[in-house]
Amino acid sequence: MNHEAFVQSRLDLVVRSTEIDVNGHVNNAKYLEYLEWGREDFYEQGSLPYDVLLGLGLITVTANININYRKEAKQNDLLTVITRPGRIGNTSFTLEQTIINTTMDLLVADASVTLVMVDATTRKAVPVPNVIRTFFV
Repeated sequence: MNHEAFVQSRLDLVVRSTEIDVNGHVNNAKYLEYLEWGREDFYEQGSLPYDVLLGLGLITVTANININYRKEAKQNDLLTVITRPGRIGNTSFTLEQTIINTTMDLLVADASVTLVMVDATTRKAVPVPNVIRTFFV
């Protein structure tokens, strides 16, 4: 697989009524879902969807999410989740993510997500393979 031209993914979404909490804005837990959707899009845009990774006998496991909630988002706001490579180690890597409210041109949240590469059978950490490392050049 050639990932050389791939730098980041951008996933657009609309805030739905079911994502709003009693305070009238997006519930904090929903942002974690938005980030997950962004990571899935990142892998797909990089020609490495889940089934391909699993076919290699590998999965990624989220080990840490450090999120900063910057501004509130409300129903019908248009959001963009931007996901790009961060750092890479031996068995883990980070993806840097931002959520932009494109309706108001505001940074809503930013996060650094640490993922661990795991053997799908043994469930043990393994070195990050080259198909992932190519994202980090």
